[in-house]
Amino acid sequence: MSSLAATEAGEGRFFQGTALWVAVITVVGFGLNIVMGRSSFDAPPLVHAHAVVFMGWVVIFVTQSVLATTGRIALHRQLGWLAAGWTLLMIGLGFAVTVAVVQRGGVPFFFQPLHFLVFDPLSVIAFAGLTWAAIAMKARTDWHRRLHLCATALLLGPGLGRILPMPLFIPYAFEAAFLGCMVFILVSVLIDRRRLGFVHPAWTWGVAAMLASLVLTEALTYSPAGLALYEAVARGTPGATVAPLAFPAPPGV
Repeated sequence: MSSLAATEAGEGRFFQGTALWVAVITVVGFGLNIVMGRSSFDAPPLVHAHAVVFMGWVVIFVTQSVLATTGRIALHRQLGWLAAGWTLLMIGLGFAVTVAVVQRGGVPFFFQPLHFLVFDPLSVIAFAGLTWAAIAMKARTDWHRRLHLCATALLLGPGLGRILPMPLFIPYAFEAAFLGCMVFILVSVLIDRRRLGFVHPAWTWGVAAMLASLVLTEALTYSPAGLALYEAVARGTPGATVAPLAFPAPPGV
């Protein structure tokens, strides 16, 4: 095997491994929620559709990594078009579920309702933006893989949030989950740097996009525009009776 082929094989194994870790974190987080009785299959159909589509992305992500690593590039590219369209479903359902939760006044008690209304959609938009950038860079595999991983890391928040003791992180529960996503990427960067001997510039752009989504989330949440957005979304619903920037009472209190 030539040195170039060996390098490519090593890179493929590395990114296949990170994809599997994404799947493990997601499955463990949501599985733990089910085992502890914090999830109910009596949820509305919209929530089930959201779960199927977002878990579907994890399946697509892992499958694409395996296909690329095993050399089935034609099938990888065909599935890539499905992945591009899949992100549109994720944006639509991500927005719809967030609005539904806010309107019924059901935001988890460790999040401020307005913060939740802002960070959920912006996280999905940032994910989609990085995913489309990765697709646009498909001819440059090194960029393609790293941007895809940064994009999908933004979706780890809900899985990590079901593993971490989120109530203990109030008033920074969202930031704690986001930090978990960043730690996942930073560990990947360090391992990758050890392999390559340098930090690939794709990581810089990916991390910058992730941090930009955080900054925009915080800026919009604590602005008059954020309050106006919450009022418009919650008007005429039970969510309108909830203080946008107050933490809801824990269950049973």
